[in-house]
Amino acid sequence: MTLHNWILCRMGSILIGAGLDLLIGDPQWMPHPVRWMGSLIAALEKLLRLDGDSPVVERIKGGVLAVFVLSIVTQISWGLLARVYAVHMLAGIALESILCCYALAARSLRDASMDVYRPLVADRPAPASGQNIEKARHAVSMIVGRDTTVLDQKGIIRAAVETVAENTADGVIAPLFYMMLGGAAGAMAYKAVNTMDSMIGYKNEKYQYFGTVAARLDDAAGFIPARLSGLLLVAAAGLTGMDAAGAWRIFKRDRYAHKSPNSAQSESACAGALGVQLAGDAVYFGQVVKKPFIGDPTREIEAEDIPRANRLMFAASGLCLVLVTVCLVAAALVMR
Repeated sequence: MTLHNWILCRMGSILIGAGLDLLIGDPQWMPHPVRWMGSLIAALEKLLRLDGDSPVVERIKGGVLAVFVLSIVTQISWGLLARVYAVHMLAGIALESILCCYALAARSLRDASMDVYRPLVADRPAPASGQNIEKARHAVSMIVGRDTTVLDQKGIIRAAVETVAENTADGVIAPLFYMMLGGAAGAMAYKAVNTMDSMIGYKNEKYQYFGTVAARLDDAAGFIPARLSGLLLVAAAGLTGMDAAGAWRIFKRDRYAHKSPNSAQSESACAGALGVQLAGDAVYFGQVVKKPFIGDPTREIEAEDIPRANRLMFAASGLCLVLVTVCLVAAALVMR
């Protein structure tokens, strides 16, 4: 296969994979590579970690885990795709499309956040009942790492909006970016890094040293996609009739208002577009973590901000898909 044809196959696979993600998302009954990655990470952690390891040894072992997981995932993805493409180009496109679908999370992110939204509006025009607030609290606990038992209704909404905003970068824009660079195998490599960070990249007593390499890898891998996500969300605010000027202003001001160099990039643009204040202190593993606010409290956050955040996410994702397609078409033309 020529490089020109390979680029066109990659572009087709990305478009088909994005379409599949919108149609079916991530059904629980389907096997998923990310779950296999999680099982591999958990098994290696159990094998490598020993009581009494020094901080230096923990960092080394965490680095060994990170290198091993990333190498295995990349080699399996590249090797499998190469073998299937060698059998038939259409078979390769089919497999790559499925892997691209697995790497994207737009539909599942929308579905999970709307599971939070529905109980909050079920009693309208009356305020949400205690039972429905509890349902929303349970739903949001499925998508955030913080302690949700302490969240009131506004805290639940804020957590859901923040998750949509942050995962616009981690779950959609970053995979598309790495698909453009390395096809489905590139996206799988990114998902391996992101999964390691979500499992062991915490700055707490358990993972402070063991998760250092995983966290740094995730910061590096997400550096460009996070900033691209912020810019795309600003543009998406204009497309969806939200406050694009506010999104740009808050993005410029608050995009580093987080310990992570990447997390506030998309959250700040989303907060500005909606005209609400996000972030602030949160409870993790029973401890209060101090965080600055992102955005201005132009108005009180409300349940409708969850579907608004989803509209921003889909618009930004569409813009990114167009950008990726244009870049791949240009590359294919150059390689003719």
